[in-house]
Amino acid sequence: MKLVTFRYNAQEQVGVMTQDLTAVIPLKAMGFDYACMNCLIETASKEELSKISETAKQSADKAIAMKDVELQAPIPRPMQDIVCVGRNYVDHIKEGARFRLTDFDATDKPSVYFSKRVNRAVPCGGFIEAHADVDEQLDYEAELGVIIGKDAYKVSKESAGEYVFGYTIINDVSARRTQNAHKQWYMGKSFDGFTPMGPWIVTADEFASFPPSLTVQSKVNGELRQNTNTDLMIYSVPHIISELTSGMTLLAGSVIATGTPAGVGMGFVPPKFLKPGDVVECIISDIGTLVNTVR
Repeated sequence: MKLVTFRYNAQEQVGVMTQDLTAVIPLKAMGFDYACMNCLIETASKEELSKISETAKQSADKAIAMKDVELQAPIPRPMQDIVCVGRNYVDHIKEGARFRLTDFDATDKPSVYFSKRVNRAVPCGGFIEAHADVDEQLDYEAELGVIIGKDAYKVSKESAGEYVFGYTIINDVSARRTQNAHKQWYMGKSFDGFTPMGPWIVTADEFASFPPSLTVQSKVNGELRQNTNTDLMIYSVPHIISELTSGMTLLAGSVIATGTPAGVGMGFVPPKFLKPGDVVECIISDIGTLVNTVR
């Protein structure tokens, strides 16, 4: 099931995409009263989600064409900062070290976590703000987003899958000069408009395995830049959830960005940073394509 947040008749709603992805069925039209995506994630049981999915299959007459709605990020305002995993693909560590003129080292390092502040997530089709007056080194990072489905604390790797509500695509847009100047990543990752997310959440039951094996790609103006598989993560989704919850609670609705592969703009020689007018596509198999334009 693909769940979306959308605006229709000046009202923000939650809905289910039709199978052909040409229309959305509002939950309210099917008799389910959830005011927002966070409300759904926090309170809906697996049985309720199954009921929504089955009802949607019989509710084509209640669908609204996508051309008539304004798609929003699936979670427009995450309840907390997004938890991000840094340096989770070896080739990306290499390109980052080359850009910073430091030595490459990926051996026996603990995982790196940081947070990304989100004023409001940018939907598919929305704009990435360049902020060129602050930082001219604008970069993209295609990442698998994991949505936590219930409060998680001291979760084992073996049971981590029970806590996943679903998956989405995140573009961890980054201002590289700011990121490197501050010696930590929070500010350079958190400018307004730096969190494209979407186009929807695919619920966990749609995937045959946990963690799923997914191709992660990005394109800029049609040029393939990133291309890998989540199997090549250094730290897997079960590891990430278990490690994070060893000492902190991840609330239902928490979003984890699981890291980006090689091929970001700073990794090229010379670097290929984004500029206004560039179109960025982040593509993850079995989820979809997140498309945004820089302005």
